[in-house]
Amino acid sequence: MLTHFQYFSTPISEFTIPEKFTFPFYYEPHPLSKIAAKEVQNYLKTQTDFEHNFGLDITKKGTIIGKMFGVLVVQNKQNEIGYITAVSGKLAEKNCHKKFVPPVYDMLAKDSYYIKEQSDLKRSSLVLEHLENNPEYLKLIAQNELENEKATIDIKEKKQTLKSAKKDRDLRRKKAKLELSPTAYLAFEKLLSEESLEAKYFFNNVNRYWEHTLQPLKEKIAVFTNQIVTLKAERKNKSIALQQYLSKQYHFLNSKKEVKNLSDLFTETSIENLPAGSGECAAPKLLQYAFLNDLKPIAMAEFWWGQSPNKEVRKHQQFYPACQGKCKPILGHMLVGIEMDMNPLLQNPAIGKELETIFEDEELIVVSKPNEFLSVPGIHIQDSVYTRIKQQVKNISGPIIIHRLDMSTSGLLVLAKNKKAHKQIQAQFINKTVKKRYTALLDGIVNKVKGEINLPLRVDLDDRPRQLVCFEHGKPAKTNWEIIEQKNGKTKIHFYPISGRTHQLRMHASHALGLNIPIVGDDLYGTKSNRLYLHADTLEFTHPTTKERMTFYKKADF
Repeated sequence: MLTHFQYFSTPISEFTIPEKFTFPFYYEPHPLSKIAAKEVQNYLKTQTDFEHNFGLDITKKGTIIGKMFGVLVVQNKQNEIGYITAVSGKLAEKNCHKKFVPPVYDMLAKDSYYIKEQSDLKRSSLVLEHLENNPEYLKLIAQNELENEKATIDIKEKKQTLKSAKKDRDLRRKKAKLELSPTAYLAFEKLLSEESLEAKYFFNNVNRYWEHTLQPLKEKIAVFTNQIVTLKAERKNKSIALQQYLSKQYHFLNSKKEVKNLSDLFTETSIENLPAGSGECAAPKLLQYAFLNDLKPIAMAEFWWGQSPNKEVRKHQQFYPACQGKCKPILGHMLVGIEMDMNPLLQNPAIGKELETIFEDEELIVVSKPNEFLSVPGIHIQDSVYTRIKQQVKNISGPIIIHRLDMSTSGLLVLAKNKKAHKQIQAQFINKTVKKRYTALLDGIVNKVKGEINLPLRVDLDDRPRQLVCFEHGKPAKTNWEIIEQKNGKTKIHFYPISGRTHQLRMHASHALGLNIPIVGDDLYGTKSNRLYLHADTLEFTHPTTKERMTFYKKADF
């Protein structure tokens, strides 16, 4: 009997086995996956097999780390239906657990090459840290900064004196030219030239003095910096060598028993840029165990358990798709030969939907975009506001598109009919003189009446198009908001975005440092519904030709 194969404790006879496997990057969990996930969650609530602080119990000690878990519904050789489960990354500082399938490669195995090399890297880091914080080195740095500051001030003063003297000579030269005879002027000009050379010589001596004064300090500092540079290079080379080693230890199977390692799968990515934790997510672990043990994959789902990370939006017990950056190349190989559900991103959701023209003249057109309708052509789908307007409007030219709405967001868009109008309206967006208002329905009750959200955003490089809150590298993003009404456990709200970052309103609504309540139907940062309840209802700008201030409004249909 397989160690990690589990029979459902809940009756499942009423459910139909899916004909196709789950498309892992965008899915609605199959009922069997939901039942398996529920049983795993019940285990997490009551287990005593390990100690880990998920941030759900305020009495727990230790660093709070929420985790992604996965379930894979499988069929064994006896045609019995059950499931296996996995956790992304390590759990309670261990890779192997009673309930969860083992990793593809166990870096944490006793006396493993990884542990030995990591210890060596830590030692190198400690030596480097000790060297960078050496009291003598820090004293030399401080002394060097002080002396350089003195040198800068002194040289600046002497340079200014040099300029003043030159200005004075020029004035004396002009005066002498008017007052002296040609012979006397030549003698005077020679005297001025000697003064100039003497001043330059003095200035050069000042520079040489400071170079001579600072050189011993530079040499003493170089003793340390050369060691630091050498140690950093050695540590980097060791780290790359370790990554190269690890990339060849992760061997991923597929249903055809074909094997590829991380180096094979990330051929276009350098070792040092390989996404951290590649191969450690729940999905690859589950499929690997299934293929090693002749279990047929039936359906899969992943859910978050615990407190959300500081940067991301992860809601407790909510289902999430596999990540793009780390998992897409791996799962692309592992799922070869398995018939999957259709990738919804290849289907055009705008079929049968029409753009409503709100206003049109010789310079511009304002339209109301339905939800699930692209603003501009995508990689797989060309149908969009841009292509529709190009087809509908005669003699239209220039870039046309001035701003965008997310595909899932409905509402007002202004488009330019010519290059001049485009430039003038675009300048208003850049200068933030365009006023925009959105209506949204939030999946919960907001306690305040109005407020302001300032959370810088950047793309999640490992899981595009998701965004992260990042105070270090994020772009400034500001949103003002006010409540319209609250009923049935939900809040209708007006958003006034001051900036226009990707997914700004969705992130500011859902993130723990924002309103901490996702927009209804947000399949990236909340829970999927019949639509994303976000609508751009008001757009105000100045007409590029008449200079008239124009306001357009389209009421949300929710």
